[in-house]
Amino acid sequence: MRLSNFIFQSKSLLKLAYPILIAQLIQNLMGFADTVMAGRVSATDMAAVAVASSVWLPAILTISGIMMALAAIVSQYAGSNAFDKVASATYQTAWIGLFLGGSLILLNATVAPAIYQQVTLEPALKGLMFDYLDYIVWGGPAFCLYFVLRNYSEGLSHTRPTMIISIIGLLVNIPANYVFIYGKFGMPALGGAGCGLATALVYWAMFLSMLVYTYFSKHLKQAHLFERFYWPNWSEIKTVLALGIPIALSLLFEVSLFAVVAIILAPFGAEVVASHQIAINFSGLVFMIPLSLAMAVTIKVGFAVGNKKHQEAKAICWHSAMLGLVIAVVTASATLLFKTEIASIYTTELPVIELAASLMFLAALFQFSDAIQVISAGALRGYKDTTSILLITFFSYWIVGLSIGLMLGLTDWIIEPIGPSGFWIGFISGLTTAAVLLAIRLKVVQARLA
Repeated sequence: MRLSNFIFQSKSLLKLAYPILIAQLIQNLMGFADTVMAGRVSATDMAAVAVASSVWLPAILTISGIMMALAAIVSQYAGSNAFDKVASATYQTAWIGLFLGGSLILLNATVAPAIYQQVTLEPALKGLMFDYLDYIVWGGPAFCLYFVLRNYSEGLSHTRPTMIISIIGLLVNIPANYVFIYGKFGMPALGGAGCGLATALVYWAMFLSMLVYTYFSKHLKQAHLFERFYWPNWSEIKTVLALGIPIALSLLFEVSLFAVVAIILAPFGAEVVASHQIAINFSGLVFMIPLSLAMAVTIKVGFAVGNKKHQEAKAICWHSAMLGLVIAVVTASATLLFKTEIASIYTTELPVIELAASLMFLAALFQFSDAIQVISAGALRGYKDTTSILLITFFSYWIVGLSIGLMLGLTDWIIEPIGPSGFWIGFISGLTTAAVLLAIRLKVVQARLA
């Protein structure tokens, strides 16, 4: 009976998760297309896209974390059959998104010129980088509104639009890159900066496509999103921000940790940094699987909690954790078996391949803790318990993980310094700490509702 329940719940979770996974992979593919197409112009153009993206992505990812609160809010309303409250919550999140998206444009116009004077980069690279940012910020409001509608749809357990709209985005991205990077059809050749303009157009295409879909979708009619207009309501906005800001900061802590470690490793030389980047990039791709599952868990747990079915919510958490571990066994095994082949996809330099392959062993171990911590965090979002996620992830990543990484990687306090491997052991330690603490917190929240 337990096995049959596990299989049933796994199918239900995967049905929600696979469209999200495909959407996440397509977004990565868009970034890959930007890099490759800009690289065909020059190494400087490719570098400009990489540097500008490293500035833009953490900002937009942090903003998207605030929008993610809506999925938990909507799923709980749907579970309690309070569909009359869904539309208002969606509009309030949209007002937040418009403000944040508009703020990106304002900040770029007022702060970027001063930063431009302070940045010490090769002039051509610096010019392309800031041109990229000048273009892409105009897509900020559209990205925020798209993410609002996406979480509205996902909160109502309808995740397929996420996949469909991402495919539309990819179909816009590559031709737009072609036109604006290389200067086709009478447009100026903008080089790497053209990727920024193309991405802004992608954001608008995705938002407008999602708007049309949500307007006509029969699956989403029950929420009556377009029957009434809602002006800003500060009380509801505070509710969204109280849930969303901890999610956003948690994402920022994780992304910034990996960025800081890459900077710390820079003095070790290009081969070390490249091998570390290969392991991080591949781990990021694998992470899309448990992350997508965690988003599905948020929806299902939120719906069950809204419906006062707390035992069902608890069962969903248990089955999703087991499914996450099963998936980790598969992905970790594949990582170990093909570690050299995986590294060879990224580079032809043998020393980099060998060092990256050695880090892949640690990347495989990394996947078990990563699965549990992200799924536990997804479940806690479903319970609308997000402040604990913020506190736990900060402590685990920055206090435990980074400290152990620094001690093992750079000092002889415990053993002789082991460079990048030490930081990867730190990652594993931090993620394991997060997995344990988030699981404990989940048990506490469930006990209160039992």
